[in-house]
Amino acid sequence: MKSITEEAREVGVEHEMTVIYSFVDDFLKAHPTLAHWRRSNNNQPIFTDAEVITIALLQGSLKVATLKDAYRRIAENYRTAFAHLCSYGQWIARLHQLTSLIGHLVRAALHSAELWDTLYLVDSKPIPMCKPVRHGRVRLLSDEGAAFGKNSVGWFYGFKLHLLVHYTGAILTAILTPGNWNDRDPGLALAWSLGGGTVLADLGYPGEEFEQTLLEEADLLLITPKHAGEKGDHRRTLISSLRERVETTFSSLYNRFIDRVLSRSWDGLWNTVKLKLIHYNLCQSGTLSV
Repeated sequence: MKSITEEAREVGVEHEMTVIYSFVDDFLKAHPTLAHWRRSNNNQPIFTDAEVITIALLQGSLKVATLKDAYRRIAENYRTAFAHLCSYGQWIARLHQLTSLIGHLVRAALHSAELWDTLYLVDSKPIPMCKPVRHGRVRLLSDEGAAFGKNSVGWFYGFKLHLLVHYTGAILTAILTPGNWNDRDPGLALAWSLGGGTVLADLGYPGEEFEQTLLEEADLLLITPKHAGEKGDHRRTLISSLRERVETTFSSLYNRFIDRVLSRSWDGLWNTVKLKLIHYNLCQSGTLSV
């Protein structure tokens, strides 16, 4: 017999399942050309793309560490909601075929968010492929760009996730690079997705040449702590308080196990990261409960 807490949790998951499916299905119906990658325009699988993506996004709602855990939980407890559920192997293959479509959903998840102001935050965090104890022998995805990098915490092996975040916390654009890349190159690529404004960054981004490039090519004003004077200056304190939002964003992504992606391919890794960004944005926009 289930406890009241377990029943309430199941009701919550079923509600989020309905909300997520409606969001994905509505988007696919509004953008039918995104499915033209299929070999035949008449190829309509009985287990729909909306169902495939919904199960993946439920990883965040179920609060499990991997996509496999999410699939198993759905298969065991919510199979009646997916009448034509396929095997895990077929499902994960279908999911990674939809990677370009999933990329469009990151911004679409913010459809109800109010993002009028042009103040942005940019930062990067590591996506490690292993724990430090295995640095001496691991080479997972080395052919696909995984490399050793260093941040304020120490060395890591893997990739870097670069985020451009609206000051409200909404994730606007993301880029995944090798772990040893400088932050400035992807920083410029992130800036091109905007129509100008002001961006706050840490000391990994300064440099007069880089600042000038951002201003000329992206109409974006870069502000870092160095622009606010010495430590203790109230302007520096203000910048730091605003930049706490991007740290909160990464913290929320870590709660979604973004640093524990177990993919064995670049496509699988990037697709899994994007799914976590979508779930975060759905919560950020109020579509899902936090």
